[in-house]
Amino acid sequence: MTNLLADYLRSLRIEQGLAENSILSYGRDLRQYLAWLTAQQLTAFPEDPAVISDYLHVLQLQGKGQSSRMRAVSSLRQFYRWLRQCELIQHDPMTTIPSPKRGQHLPVALSVAEVDQLLAAPNLATPLGLRDRAILEVMYATGLRVSELVHLQLAELHLDLGLLQTVGKGNKERLLPIGDVAVKYVRLYLDESRPKLIKTDHFVGTLFLNFRGQPMTRQAIWKLIKKYIAQVGIKKDVTPHTLRHSFATHLLENGADLRVVQELLGHADISTTQIYTHITQKRLLQVYERAHPRD
Repeated sequence: MTNLLADYLRSLRIEQGLAENSILSYGRDLRQYLAWLTAQQLTAFPEDPAVISDYLHVLQLQGKGQSSRMRAVSSLRQFYRWLRQCELIQHDPMTTIPSPKRGQHLPVALSVAEVDQLLAAPNLATPLGLRDRAILEVMYATGLRVSELVHLQLAELHLDLGLLQTVGKGNKERLLPIGDVAVKYVRLYLDESRPKLIKTDHFVGTLFLNFRGQPMTRQAIWKLIKKYIAQVGIKKDVTPHTLRHSFATHLLENGADLRVVQELLGHADISTTQIYTHITQKRLLQVYERAHPRD
C-alpha cells in the first residue's frame, strides 16, 4: 500500500503537474488514512464503503474540523479514482461516500482604511521595513497567493509596463497588473534594500529575501503580517490570505466584473470567486442599515 501511495503522489507531480503544496496536502491526508488501515490490520485499500465511512467517523470523533474532513474526502476520492483508472481495484467505493456539507463561511476582509493602516506600518528607514512595505503593497495590489509571492523572480517583473507574471495552482501562468504605488515601493526595495540583503549568488533571481539572503517562506510572511496587525491594533483574525480577500472584495465593491476578478485571482471555477459577492452584499446591507432613515 505504501508503494501504491508513492506511485500516486509521483503521478500527481509528473503527469498532472500539481503544485507542490497540493501534493503535500494529499500526501498528509492519505498517509493518515494508510496509518489507520494498518492499525486495523488491513493489507489492501478497501473497496467497501462502510470501511471508509468508519474512518471518516473516526476523524469526526478526533475533533477534526469540517474543512479537514472535506479535504480528507476529496483526497480519498481522487486517490480511489486513480486506483480504478489503473485497474488496481474492481470498484470505487468513494462513489457512494457523500462529502461533508460546507458551512457558510465568509473570509475576513479588511476595510480600505485598515489596509492603509497595515501598509503604512513598516519602518521605511530599515532594509527589512522597506522590504516588508513592498511585500504588503504587492500582495494588496495583485491578490497573489502567499505561495506565488515567495516564488516571485526578478525576471517576472515588468515594472515599466505595470505588470508581473506568476505561476499559480496547476502550473497555470497569469499576467497581473500592479499599480503605481506598488511599483514605487518595489523599485525602492530593489534599489535600496535588496542589495543589502543579498549574501550569496544562489538566490540572485528571487525577488523577496530574508535577512540571511534566502527566499522568504510562507511562515515568515505569516509572522510578518501578524506583527504589523498587532502593531496597528487591528482586532480581526488576519492572515496573509486576508490581503487577497481584501483585494477581491474592494475590486467588486468598486464595480469590477466578477469574471475579471476570477482571472486576476487565478480561480479555475467562478463559483470560488462568487464568495466575495456575499461579502459585498453583507457590507451593502450594513451601510443601508446605518444610512437609511426608515431602517
